[in-house]
Amino acid sequence: MNSTPPSFLSRVALAMSSFFAILGDARFAANVARLRAGEAFAADMPAPAPVAAAPAPVVAAPAPVAAPVAAPVAPVLAADTSALQLLGLLQREARFVDFVQEDTTGYSDADIGAATRVVHAGCRKVLAEHFTLEPVRSEAEGSRVTLADGFDAAAVRLTGNVVGQAPFTGTLGHRGWRVSATRLPQLTDAKAASVIAQAEVEL
Repeated sequence: MNSTPPSFLSRVALAMSSFFAILGDARFAANVARLRAGEAFAADMPAPAPVAAAPAPVVAAPAPVAAPVAAPVAPVLAADTSALQLLGLLQREARFVDFVQEDTTGYSDADIGAATRVVHAGCRKVLAEHFTLEPVRSEAEGSRVTLADGFDAAAVRLTGNVVGQAPFTGTLGHRGWRVSATRLPQLTDAKAASVIAQAEVEL
């Protein structure tokens, strides 16, 4: 097993993926809690001391003592590379990173507008191919809606003069978006996901 500590970025990605794994897997969460409490890994536990044979020759030797079975330790999850995959797709189809990293102060509004059309078309293609999007609310924007008591605060954000308790009645300013399906490609080399745009060398 590699004992080299992971880099800072690897630790950030590992922390994010472990966070969601702890929420979704009670057994994994229990194992993490045991490790945080100071319980050692199975590989770090000392081997049991050998059992001495009985000295009297006429007495049958005691049965061998079985080694204690260590509790299974949850495997370390691989760093989540989904965000890097998405950034790579946006760069490949829309030159997204090139566009955002470019200093646009020296360009005219017309030049920026022309470049934005290319970026917009590429980003739209990535979303259509790899995600299924649907609105959070089905009503038309600008219509009056009523939010009953117990509405999903993670899906609806209240703005303006927010006072009192639900039900709330207001104007729908944006229908919102949620992702109902994701179709990111399978990676054959997780480390390669960090290279979102290869350097180009012309020969």
